[in-house]
Amino acid sequence: MKISIILATYNWPQALNLVLENLAVALNKYLDIAYRDMGYRDIELIVADDGSDDATAKVIAKYKKIIPKLSHVWHEDKGFRKSMILNKAVAASTGEYLIFLDGDCIPFPDYIEQQLNLLETGYFIAGNRVLLSKAFTQEILNYPDIIKNIFTWNIFTWIRAKLRGRVNKVLVGIRLNKRAKWRYSRDTNWKYPKGCNFAVWRSDFMAVNGFDESFSGWGHEDADLFVRLLHAGVKIKDGRFALPVLHLWHSNAKRDNEAQNSTRLLERVNNSECKSAISGISQYISIAAALL
Repeated sequence: MKISIILATYNWPQALNLVLENLAVALNKYLDIAYRDMGYRDIELIVADDGSDDATAKVIAKYKKIIPKLSHVWHEDKGFRKSMILNKAVAASTGEYLIFLDGDCIPFPDYIEQQLNLLETGYFIAGNRVLLSKAFTQEILNYPDIIKNIFTWNIFTWIRAKLRGRVNKVLVGIRLNKRAKWRYSRDTNWKYPKGCNFAVWRSDFMAVNGFDESFSGWGHEDADLFVRLLHAGVKIKDGRFALPVLHLWHSNAKRDNEAQNSTRLLERVNNSECKSAISGISQYISIAAALL
């Protein structure tokens, strides 16, 4: 099975550098050294770039020397068009299974291994995130080696970090059974998955026509995808205690269209017939097919 990791980014090369560095660690941990070259044929990483400047391209170029199957899908900066660039990146990918991660979310070393342990037909996987404070984020950006220490923290260290306001969770290092019954207890609750950390079968993503680009600007484009997947019969599998990521603090994006997007989302929640994106990935698949 071929896997495509779709990594969304926009004009934060310092954060992207940390994410790519730790994704490389996770990839190498998952792939047996003796078969690493063969394994990289089956795992590709595509950076979905929503119009960043040359500084981001330079970071990606550096990691192309480290991660053999790394590519960069970019379009011009015309405001928040994350749905569009993610659709374009998926259209350029070849994986049967898609892992979506944001460029401000640092994965743990066992991230790839845990993703593939959890995959299951008929489900998409909802990972979780550990929110880092503004001060702790800046400390990590200044001293990136801190991340290696974080990955080795025990429960008491996590508790101290939470009491100091550095993080919002403490049970981060725990890994629980991939088939536990509680992983299916919220299998139709569209409110808790996050677009910054989830995975879905390509066939299911294509069946609902990917992200809907009619969601203009920031807000709810990921929840809309989850709702349509649920309407199409694809349920949610809880990825907590397996797939945490460290979410770097940043200021909020402009939310001018949030209310409009929220209204559209709620209309779709209540319409079980709404399964396919109005303006989705099919337009890029058709273009690619025409060029062949």
